[in-house]
Amino acid sequence: MDEIEAGKAAFLSMLAELDPRVQTVIPSRATDDRFLIALSRGGSRVFITVAEDDLIDLEADADVATEVRGQLEEALEGLGE
Repeated sequence: MDEIEAGKAAFLSMLAELDPRVQTVIPSRATDDRFLIALSRGGSRVFITVAEDDLIDLEADADVATEVRGQLEEALEGLGE
């Protein structure tokens, strides 16, 4: 598994911990070194942007993991119930 795929797996694992009901779409490649990730639950959808480097470092860097978790928590609030 390459670094990007490992980062995507870590992201999905984090998302499952926060809310396993949320569906996500992560693009296969970054655009301008960023991933525009779609999160949906029910009829609501929100997008978050995660830098490619942050996705790669998600497992190894606790600061990056905390930052991405914060982004996810904020985005999930925007989804409502």
